[in-house]
Amino acid sequence: MAAFFDQLENRAPADREKDLFARLPGFLQRAAKSAPGLGRWLDGHDLAKVNSREALARLPVLRKAELMEMQRADPPFGGFANPAALKGGRAFMSPGPIWEPQALAPDAWQSARAFHAAGIRPGDIVHNAFSYHMTPGGFILDEGARALGCTVFPAGVGNTETQVEAAAALKPQVFCGTPDFLKVMFDKAEELGHDLSSFRLGLVSGGALFPSLRDLYRERGVTVLQCYATAEFGVIAYEAANDDGSPHPGMILNENLILEIVRPGTGDPVSEGEVGEVVVTSFNDAYPMIRLGTGDLSAVLPGTSPCGRTNVRIKGWMGRADQRTKIKGMFVDPKQVAEVVRRHPEIGRARLVVSRDGERDAMTLHVEPGPGPDPDADAIGLALRDVTKLGGQVVVAARGSLPNDGKVIADEREYAN
Repeated sequence: MAAFFDQLENRAPADREKDLFARLPGFLQRAAKSAPGLGRWLDGHDLAKVNSREALARLPVLRKAELMEMQRADPPFGGFANPAALKGGRAFMSPGPIWEPQALAPDAWQSARAFHAAGIRPGDIVHNAFSYHMTPGGFILDEGARALGCTVFPAGVGNTETQVEAAAALKPQVFCGTPDFLKVMFDKAEELGHDLSSFRLGLVSGGALFPSLRDLYRERGVTVLQCYATAEFGVIAYEAANDDGSPHPGMILNENLILEIVRPGTGDPVSEGEVGEVVVTSFNDAYPMIRLGTGDLSAVLPGTSPCGRTNVRIKGWMGRADQRTKIKGMFVDPKQVAEVVRRHPEIGRARLVVSRDGERDAMTLHVEPGPGPDPDADAIGLALRDVTKLGGQVVVAARGSLPNDGKVIADEREYAN
């Protein structure tokens, strides 16, 4: 049994980095010409010189709210898709709505690698309980499983009794779906008297795979791993496991992607281990997404996986980066906190805490000192009012005292009382 899906997975990290940034300038120039909306978005940047992480970080981060606005102005894809590469493909509608194209290419969303890491092999039968309706979820995993050489039953969502009857008859080895739906199927099978013991492996996504749920599946003889996927990129990262099926720490970044973790509300990369927003750049000719902010929080783990795959590891999904919060009837955005920090370089890190003072909203900006002079709380308070149009306190915190959870705005208001 091959340990790796291909030779890309265990190459030296420096070789991977060199390859990605050698390919990037040419890809960006081609993409800006073939996808006119992307070309307009990146206008004014010398794409031929974007050959390093530092140069990439100077490009703007595209967030989904901005993409939706451009799609409304220039339907359906806002000019971010290459029309020539979409012939014979599919179009999907994700919540928002955001329109997502699929290129006509085998395993366009790169999910086969995640299946392989989960121990799934050619010839296995996969019960795919992701939705095939309007959104791309079912197709993302379907395409990868079939590219790997598996047979796929496109079960979709709902109709639990029928799904159980189908699985009892077809006897698939692999479950694919949301983390909790396999338990729903097991419970229904017990109720109906059907045998689902053919399941031995699972690949799940779209929600949290809690340790207790993973253990429950193992007690039933099913080893379940998870992957992190989005409609724009397909599988961004995936788990690998020991020989006994226990997962290695973190998720391994997929190949042919550049991942950055940035401070929410900005495009500024954070240091290794610090929680921030996941920003991804792909090499998809049909749908070139450059520095797309996923809105998800995560952090980079040090070192490489014990399984031998050498790509970057992330902690997995750690919450949402979109922390826009209404205070005293006005919205405050992480970008505004970032602007206060920009005006005061003596700030190392900042966190706006929203609370209640009696029946009124209150906000306090906690700031950690950076290198250089100590922060001036009074001056920062004036900047906070100028940027947000709201008054708030400023508290200078000790270095390293603010939580490393990716929150720029923490809403601590209690609404129960």
